[in-house]
Amino acid sequence: MPLTKKLLAEFIGTFWLVLGGCGSAVLAAAFTGGKLTDQIPFPLGIGLLGVSLAFGLTVFTGAYALGHISGGHFNPAVSFGLWAGKRFPGSELLPYIIAQVLGGILGAGILYLIASGKPGFAIDATAAGVFATNGYEAFSPGGFSLLACFVAEFVLTFIFLIVILGATDHRAPAGFAGSAIGLALTLIHLISIPVTNTSVNPARSLAPALFVGGTPLSQVWLFWLAPILGAIAAGFLYYNFFEHPRRVDALDEVASIR
Repeated sequence: MPLTKKLLAEFIGTFWLVLGGCGSAVLAAAFTGGKLTDQIPFPLGIGLLGVSLAFGLTVFTGAYALGHISGGHFNPAVSFGLWAGKRFPGSELLPYIIAQVLGGILGAGILYLIASGKPGFAIDATAAGVFATNGYEAFSPGGFSLLACFVAEFVLTFIFLIVILGATDHRAPAGFAGSAIGLALTLIHLISIPVTNTSVNPARSLAPALFVGGTPLSQVWLFWLAPILGAIAAGFLYYNFFEHPRRVDALDEVASIR
């Protein structure tokens, strides 16, 4: 598959992840319509559970639609993890990340255009989780510390990559990888939305933060560092401890040729 086609697939997939996942948080999480009484609006929002499911569905649908073209990373941390697990060539790492970041920014831009069409829309850069941004300490939805947020992002990305590497292993049941990966991302959000608003994806974190600025943007470094380190650790562990010995030999031979 030509690299240009792979990059376009990664661009579209990351665009969809940010628009679908962050869009559900910004537009639908706390939506109300009609009234229970004259003073109390009727709650129609999807809440934490709905947002978690929305993020999982973006990966689920994107993996089946585009995974056969680019591998369906849609996430710089996933690309790093697959590279560390010797499932992805280092020569394509930077182009993939650029495509993912640009796709995420477009997704956040479209979301901003839609959200700003509502009267009274405004972004308060001093509020935790505003415009689906990630943060720690005062900008963590639950006020969690920097260390707690780092640990959550590192560990949950580590597990996410273990699921990805295991579900796409040639020994795993064929055809179910997208389901396992999408459900894993849903579970990750159910755990960590109160902690960091859930990143495990540097492109997803950077995109909305660019439209908010201020502290949310200055804290994005954590949501690059922790997920990438967690992903690399998972890739290293899976390759060295879980990969089939014959496949390891074959991958080493290919790597030596490159």
